Amino acid sequence: MKKRIAIIMGGYSSEFKISLKSGNVVYDYLDKDQYELYRIHIFRDKWVYVDSNENEIPINRADFSIDINNKNIRFDCIFNAIHGSPGEDGLMQAYFELIHMPQTSCGFYQASLTFNKRDLLSVLKPYGIKSAASYYLNKGDVISEDEIIAKVNLPCFVKANKSGSSFGISKVYKKEELKNAIDVAYAEDDEIIIESFLDGIEVSVGVIKYKGKTKVLPITEIVTENDFFDYEAKYEGKSQEITPARITKTQKRNVTQTARKIYDVLKMKGFSRSEFIFIGDEPYLLEMNTTPGLTTASILPQQAKEAGINLSQLFNNAIQEVLG
Repeated sequence: MKKRIAIIMGGYSSEFKISLKSGNVVYDYLDKDQYELYRIHIFRDKWVYVDSNENEIPINRADFSIDINNKNIRFDCIFNAIHGSPGEDGLMQAYFELIHMPQTSCGFYQASLTFNKRDLLSVLKPYGIKSAASYYLNKGDVISEDEIIAKVNLPCFVKANKSGSSFGISKVYKKEELKNAIDVAYAEDDEIIIESFLDGIEVSVGVIKYKGKTKVLPITEIVTENDFFDYEAKYEGKSQEITPARITKTQKRNVTQTARKIYDVLKMKGFSRSEFIFIGDEPYLLEMNTTPGLTTASILPQQAKEAGINLSQLFNNAIQEVLG
């Protein structure tokens, strides 16, 4: 009997359109001979199963089931393709744990921690993971431009603390630009992290559980046409994503060891993709994503392809890691 897999996509954040693309790619590439697949849209105002005719059937939130033709359908596993809240910040993970529903992403604690850039970097610091100098703001705090600049210098990056796909991020060159950059970040989140500019090679490193073991995928070098790897660079062709990265053997060894260490220290499972910038041979962590893009053009699938893992294998493995 085929296992029933619910692919959740959408979400509550600015990333919902990207998530819908990822979810539909997962739907297209998962083995339909092995699984019975259901596309589930998760939005603030509705949780619905979307059938092949684009009809919507509400989800019973008590047990995450659906009723079709007077038959109650329950799922064997959830494939999480939601970027941002509530699929990447721990909310869905906690819900599924409460109703004893297996799901492909990391646990709720790991999701919540990694979604919070400030907390993630603080937790990893005692393990020797390097990161940029930073300054924190919460909405309502008094803003002292001089104090910020004294801590992180210029240029600097102003980021929404809990956001993805470079929403709410600005690169600031002048003191006069700080206030507007802070307002842009507050439009996405009520917490901000302001970081010093690190001038070096930027790389993205995918780490997954594959056939029961932690696997670091081939490294991708990010070369952007824009001032930094912003939304336009990520999704509108304004960057080069070069896999494998053009880095030295020492840099490759160091970032591979660091990415694996982070994944294992945090007791991660499922997909992850972390961004680093090299200062000399040392990788400095920027952030970690636990439901990275899964389209054919996304970085993690590119890395898997370089490792000899196609999309069907990548997605099917994620299910097998959960169901055994």
